[in-house]
Amino acid sequence: MRRSALDDAHGSYIMSVTLPPPITLYISAANRNAAESVKDFFAMDAIVRDEGKTFHGIETIQQWMTDTHARYHHTIEPLSVRREGEATIVTSRLTGTFPGSPIEVPFRFVLSGTKIAKLEIG
Repeated sequence: MRRSALDDAHGSYIMSVTLPPPITLYISAANRNAAESVKDFFAMDAIVRDEGKTFHGIETIQQWMTDTHARYHHTIEPLSVRREGEATIVTSRLTGTFPGSPIEVPFRFVLSGTKIAKLEIG
């Protein structure tokens, strides 16, 4: 996912962010509430940690994505990306129906081949 240097709708400059394909697919699916596509970007035995809970495996992660979107009606906008060991850290603006919205949150991804093996949010 690459963002342009000028956001014409707002007349402001934003930074360019290039993400690995599975992360781009995850963010796109999360923003479209398309949890049914989790097999496209999560490994079968993937782990997600969010809000103090751990979700393991495709079916559980799919349910987590559906429930989270229904609860918060959120969108994810990547702001920056950096590598930290085996992890890709994507700091994102999270906007939705939760107190304090919008907030900046780190999404810590660990990839395995072309899939997300682990995701920690916050």
